[in-house]
Parts: sequence; C-alpha cells; structure tokens
Amino acid sequence: MDVDAATQTMIDNVPAKTGRTMDEWFAIVDAAGLDKHGLILSHLKSEYGVSHGFANLIAARALSRGQEVTEDDLVDAQYAGRKAPLRPLYERLLAEITRFGPDVEVAPKKTSVSLRRGKQFALIEAPSAARLQLGLNLGDATATGRLRVAGGMCTHRVDVTSGEQIDAELIGWLHQAYEQA
Repeated sequence: MDVDAATQTMIDNVPAKTGRTMDEWFAIVDAAGLDKHGLILSHLKSEYGVSHGFANLIAARALSRGQEVTEDDLVDAQYAGRKAPLRPLYERLLAEITRFGPDVEVAPKKTSVSLRRGKQFALIEAPSAARLQLGLNLGDATATGRLRVAGGMCTHRVDVTSGEQIDAELIGWLHQAYEQA
C-alpha cells in the first residue's frame, strides 16, 4: 500500500476510531482557535483522548484546508525560478518514458517525480539549476562513466544537462528499468 492509500485509509477510519467525522474535528480545531500543528495535536490528545496518529492526521488536514496542491503544481514548483530552463529536459524525458506503455505511472512529489510500473523504476529530480538527476532501478547493471551506481531508492544515477544527453543509450537504460519493474 502506498503512502497516499494508507493516508486515505486513516481518513476513512476517523469516524469509527475517534467517534467524529473529519469535518466535526475541523470544527473543534477552529473553535479552539489553534493554528500550530503541535498545539492542535496536544489539544486533541489531552482534551479528547485522540491517539497520536489520528491527532497528527487531523492537525495536518485542518491546517492544509484550502491549500490542496495538484500534481501540476508540484512539477511547476520544481521547475520554477533558476530551474525553469530544465523544464524542457524534464518534458522530453517524460515524453520518451510514457511511450514505453500505458502502464507508466507519473507521480510528482514535492522535490521529484517518481515513475512507476507496479513499482518505481525511475526518479527525476532537479537538484540544482544546472542539471536533472535521473535515478534508475537497474539491479546489478555495470556502471559506466555516465551511469553511476547509487544508493537509496535507485540503484543507478545519470545526470542530464542538455537535450543531447537524452539519447538512445539513456532511453535504453530507462526502458530496461521499466521492463524490470
């Protein structure tokens, strides 16, 4: 279960586990006049006996009302300001990747875009104004000068600083990661 699904399950369980709907909890938070996450959390736990997990969820949701962020907003924020010149590289990579098949899932996050097919096979980030960093899950593929071994969520990394670097070799690595996912 992914994070979004787990959060939705918690939201769905709020009435059964706390005795009130999210809207009722929002009314309680509003009536208390609290505007800081920690204060709301403490209030819900001490005054209403809400468990830490549900109090945390209610506080976060109460404070973020009216501030919902779309996937487009997340991508726009990643490529704003000094990073704006990288947006065409991102768009070109995305166009190539989505040609692999209809099962490619593009999942923008705050600082990256995850590419999944059942599981994550690639990750696009803009760590600086000068380059995109493409994370790939290629198992035990041999590193080259351009394809570096990495740790964490991706086994390999490739930097992209120009359109010329989005070539057959890079698309091949991406396709291999896609096929292995």
